[in-house]
Amino acid sequence: MNLTGIHHLTAISAAIRENHRFYTQTLGMRLVKRSVNQDDVSAYHLFYADAKGSPGTDLTFFDWPVRRETRGSRSITRTHLRVNGQDALEFWAGHLRERGVAAGEIVERDGRLTLDFEDPEAQRLSLVDDGGVGQAYPWERSPVPARYQVRGLGPIMISVPELATTDNVLQQGINMRPVREYAHPDNSRHTVHVYEMGTGGPAAELHVAVQPDLGVAHQGAGGVHHVAFRTPDADYDAWADRLNAFRIPNSGKVNRFWFHSLYFREPNDILFEIASDGPGFAVDEDAATLGERVSLPPFLEPRREQIMAHLKPID
Repeated sequence: MNLTGIHHLTAISAAIRENHRFYTQTLGMRLVKRSVNQDDVSAYHLFYADAKGSPGTDLTFFDWPVRRETRGSRSITRTHLRVNGQDALEFWAGHLRERGVAAGEIVERDGRLTLDFEDPEAQRLSLVDDGGVGQAYPWERSPVPARYQVRGLGPIMISVPELATTDNVLQQGINMRPVREYAHPDNSRHTVHVYEMGTGGPAAELHVAVQPDLGVAHQGAGGVHHVAFRTPDADYDAWADRLNAFRIPNSGKVNRFWFHSLYFREPNDILFEIASDGPGFAVDEDAATLGERVSLPPFLEPRREQIMAHLKPID
């Protein structure tokens, strides 16, 4: 039983209208689900993805009026988005700069061409060449040409002060495999350890940076709330049993309607989730109009009027 890759990543925005403009207009991703945080219905939960809202392509945001993140260790520090080829990265370097987004130079890192940048709230992002491996579903209404569009989530980087306890959870608890190491791009004295899931590749990697001299991060806008790993629907119940068998404290089974979740924290308090691939975002909306209206899971639908009264428009 193995996880198959990254399912989604959820970050925090304190400026959700600007966030919506940036991810749909500048990055050209599709808003595939316009919903609310199921544990805090006063806040939007927006899901940006490929044209279909495929598992492994979702970059999502909670809408919380909080201060900016204080960067540090014991946190998720960088999100990679996959594109196909050097010409795509060259397009993005120009496209971002034309729109006033500070982007670095295209560099080779961990054997892949990569372009670093930040969103308007200093969310740390990178575009990485995935070689065009696997399926892609471009969004026909994107302002970005189909051949250059974001194909999905790539490696997710976390920072920890020491490796041993995290390594134990990753290898023994959830069956990830250590495959290589490289020097951290911001400080060559720090080592990044790469773990892979499933068949591996950039859509199925967790990069663990060991940074003992960093202070502890404080979560906020521009930071990441959690990362979710993919499991086939048939394995979901077994993962719940496995976490309990390894005595890993966890949320128990949580039905998010569009997928099913299990939440737990690794030893440095970084929040992980295991999420099922199905049933998917089209279970309650027409695929052609995903994300165009506020969608609520059935247990929140009776409160729609009350919930909508507290949500500000984002379009």
